[in-house]
Amino acid sequence: MAEINLNLINGLAAMVLLAAFILVATGRLRTMVRVFAWQSLALGLLAAAVAYSTGYWHIYVVAALTIVLKALIIPRIIDQIMDRIQVANDVEPSVRTPSSLLIAGGMAILAYYVAEPLIQSGETITAGALALSLAVVLIGLFIMISRKKAITQVIGLLVMENGLFMAALSLSYGMPLIVELGVFFDIMVAVLIMGVFVFRINRTFETLDTSFLRRLKD
Repeated sequence: MAEINLNLINGLAAMVLLAAFILVATGRLRTMVRVFAWQSLALGLLAAAVAYSTGYWHIYVVAALTIVLKALIIPRIIDQIMDRIQVANDVEPSVRTPSSLLIAGGMAILAYYVAEPLIQSGETITAGALALSLAVVLIGLFIMISRKKAITQVIGLLVMENGLFMAALSLSYGMPLIVELGVFFDIMVAVLIMGVFVFRINRTFETLDTSFLRRLKD
């Protein structure tokens, strides 16, 4: 049973990383939102598997919040923002897709070498997912800096947070419940505030291209 749980945890962690690669590869905003929801669902199931394996009940609460907020509510909010401002469905990356995938692959390899000493000394059942979580964080950061539209940068930030959450699970089975609840509250507030900013940017400049905003300094 323990081996089955370990395989399930590692498989779900691999799905989270796979979703990050799909986010890099996709050229459609709607698809990015759906893939982020799928990634968050896999992350929530991963947390539930960890809770079942360890018997820590508070991780069940975190798993449920992850699924409800990140897999259901936040994608719906982003969809409503996109419908409201009628943004074009193209991602408009600064780096072409083949190059982006190569960079993301290099980040995954870098994450493995950075995390390998911690994996070898780790005692948690999720230690093997640490390298995958660091790769997700790096890929989320890459999405933020290589995509022009503000909405895609918001998704990149959320992907980074998913990676950080998986890293916390990998190292110490997550943070105390009160801290986790505070983080989820901060995420919801941040998404709502960023939604307001995206709406105002589009209304003022008739574009969500952040490269256009940088040219205003010139």
